[in-house]
Amino acid sequence: MKKVLLCVAVILITATFFTNAFAQGMGGGWGRNAEYQRMYDPDTVETLSGVVVKVAYITPMRGMGQGVHLQLKTDDDTISVHLGPKWYLENQDVQIRKGDQITVKGSRITFNEKPALIAAEIEKGDEILTLRDENGFPMWAGWRRR
Repeated sequence: MKKVLLCVAVILITATFFTNAFAQGMGGGWGRNAEYQRMYDPDTVETLSGVVVKVAYITPMRGMGQGVHLQLKTDDDTISVHLGPKWYLENQDVQIRKGDQITVKGSRITFNEKPALIAAEIEKGDEILTLRDENGFPMWAGWRRR
């Protein structure tokens, strides 16, 4: 009887874990319905151009996997730009590096009480890196099935 109860407990714990992971898109909070992704607002989309002064890996919110973040120096200011999950960006043809001149289209948000942009599209020369559609739906959500 104890073995049966132990097996049931293990199954319930495992099912709970996978249900939560699936609900967050198996991307550690990077899924389309995760809290962080809901911050993207199509009504606050703007386009900024500038030079990348820093590229870093951050964990935007507790429980998320690492994401790629950069500092963009524009004519007026320096702003944080959130790109997407590290694993996804490492598998793209367009790579963004310090010193690159880019144009970013994204949703302006306030993150950690500071202005930031959640990027939807980045132009680097004649290359375009699309990260989200016009509604903010992330390209990495189901990207292997495309």
